[in-house]
Amino acid sequence: MSETISKLLLKGETLLQDSPDHLLQVIGVLESYGEVLDAYSINLIDQGQRQFLNPFPMFRFCNGQISFNRLYRHLLGDRINFEYAEYCQKAMFWHSTGGLDVYFNSDEFLSICKEVIEYKSQEDTLVKLLNPMFKEFLPELIRSSATTHLLGVFWRVMSDLFVDLGRKYRDGTINNIKEVVAFIRTCLVAAAGKTVSYKVEISGRSFDILPATANLNFLVDVAVPYVEAVFLRGMPFLGTVSFNAQAQQISPDQSQFKYGALYADPLPTMGAGIPPSLLMQDMYRHLPQDLYDWYKYHGRGEADMKMQICISFQKAMFCVTNGAIAGTFPYPLSTTVQEEQTANQAYAKAWAGRLAEARIDTLPNLKGREFNSLRLA
Repeated sequence: MSETISKLLLKGETLLQDSPDHLLQVIGVLESYGEVLDAYSINLIDQGQRQFLNPFPMFRFCNGQISFNRLYRHLLGDRINFEYAEYCQKAMFWHSTGGLDVYFNSDEFLSICKEVIEYKSQEDTLVKLLNPMFKEFLPELIRSSATTHLLGVFWRVMSDLFVDLGRKYRDGTINNIKEVVAFIRTCLVAAAGKTVSYKVEISGRSFDILPATANLNFLVDVAVPYVEAVFLRGMPFLGTVSFNAQAQQISPDQSQFKYGALYADPLPTMGAGIPPSLLMQDMYRHLPQDLYDWYKYHGRGEADMKMQICISFQKAMFCVTNGAIAGTFPYPLSTTVQEEQTANQAYAKAWAGRLAEARIDTLPNLKGREFNSLRLA
């Protein structure tokens, strides 16, 4: 299977075979995902500002708009489930891959943290008490806030991308899965060189937590770590594996984790982690009518619609991953230089090895392709 995936990537073909049903599912779930990511992005960026250095952010999901009616609806669950956004942020923060983590451990960043904490301590008694007692706690909060902000920025780009993708599908510009993958690739490449930064204001004074001079890049330092942490690694979720060390169901090596969205079983746990059932609930509330109608007559209709959304979501995420891989090959796939071809082959092989263990059963024709290639050989 790994070899088949590698060949498809090197040929520039899609992992998900084109069909009207596949196209409807991918476009529909990405449209609804785009609407949900809009809310996630607004909240995370707001948290990065309003909840900065707040050890107890009880109202972090309210975007500063606190009212009895809002809190009542929040408790009833009549809201976007920001817990999933928080799960993704914690996964990125915990796995800490890419240039962002390197910068977090630099002397420059530690110096910024020290300056910010000292200034904040002048007006915040709690921060002033915590700093000498727990030396690593407040810098850790700043790192977490920076990750929160950057995830919000990333999702801002992806929300606009997915909404625009749906618009192009409905006006007839995009008509097949290959065009979906190409559109995602083009948009990611266009945003690839964008420099990301993070600035906060404390009592009228501005602090560059992640200054532009840190040269943090949208694609390499935010998008790729997001794919690594959320699509691939994830975090073991209570109720799906044993946390008993003697059972050895969880690897002590985080790089070997396979709990991300591409590995998730479509089980209705209604949790934030694997499978991301809370995200499916949010997407259910924003489904376009044509996909909602399609689900009604497939599977068990309303009874398992959220599970069907999860399956469609994985198909869509394979397309997003497909586009990301296509946009990050070391060299153009058309190259005739042997060394460059070898580098591309190694890149495709590395990705194929990881994707082969994911939920490729959501790609119903991939096994068929492998069978046919073996038979023809």
